[in-house]
Amino acid sequence: MRSDFGDLGGYDQVGRALRQLTAKKNLIRIGYGLYSKVKTSFVTGEVIPQESLPVLAKEAMRILGVPTSPTRAETDYQTGKSTQIPTGRLIGVESRISRKITYKGSSISYEYARR
Repeated sequence: MRSDFGDLGGYDQVGRALRQLTAKKNLIRIGYGLYSKVKTSFVTGEVIPQESLPVLAKEAMRILGVPTSPTRAETDYQTGKSTQIPTGRLIGVESRISRKITYKGSSISYEYARR
């Protein structure tokens, strides 16, 4: 997160440094103030995030203090009620969230999941 670098300089200075790292393809921006480390795809040779988008989104929710829980589809699959394998692009959250997390057309959606 951008806020992780706050002790290294001012807001604008950190923003310039992150833009430079993104332009050099050392980081990828996946949302407002959210960045990911990169790796090179051995299939396409493109720069991609080191982790999958659902893993990055759950980590972002943890950092933001938003509790997550399994979605209904994940619960149904784990209990045997359904054979439909969840994609992981839907994350169960226990509080209101409006943050968009995307990368190259793939995005994360949220489902309110009360515990």
